[in-house]
Amino acid sequence: MNKEALARTIKRLAHEIIEKNSGIKDVAIIGIQTRGVNIGRRIIKEIRAAARPRIKQDVPFGIMDIALYRDDINTRANPTALKETDIPFDITGKKIVLVDDVLYTGRSTRAALDGLMDMGRPQSIQLAVIIDREGHRELPIKADFVGMTYPTELKDNVVVECMETDGREQVVLTTK
Repeated sequence: MNKEALARTIKRLAHEIIEKNSGIKDVAIIGIQTRGVNIGRRIIKEIRAAARPRIKQDVPFGIMDIALYRDDINTRANPTALKETDIPFDITGKKIVLVDDVLYTGRSTRAALDGLMDMGRPQSIQLAVIIDREGHRELPIKADFVGMTYPTELKDNVVVECMETDGREQVVLTTK
């Protein structure tokens, strides 16, 4: 997926979020560190462009680090460095849209769900991803909004590269 395709995908995801939620009332976006934050900010920008000027409210945005909620935290050779978590609003009663770059085993999403439950009781939690790596789920987790479903082999690696963190915009599939 090149830069243009990635931009189109993010725009489409934003419109799907608006449509599924019948607008943006009570919707809040939370990006999972690191690339989910970049993608989440872009989704917010597209939602604002699509909703204004007829809708005056804004969509709250938060950042979540799931490192402490991971189920492999004690088994990793290199401990994950902690990053920022900043959710400057009460999630209780909100329709939370978690944003991540790639859905693979579902374990990162589970960690994010655990973290959210520690913060309050949202009305609902939805998941938006750029890539769904089909066929490798270890937990019963399914994305509500998917940019692209891509069947991969276990030896494959999918990386969503964002300008903010990688200096380029693309989705890359590599094989080990």
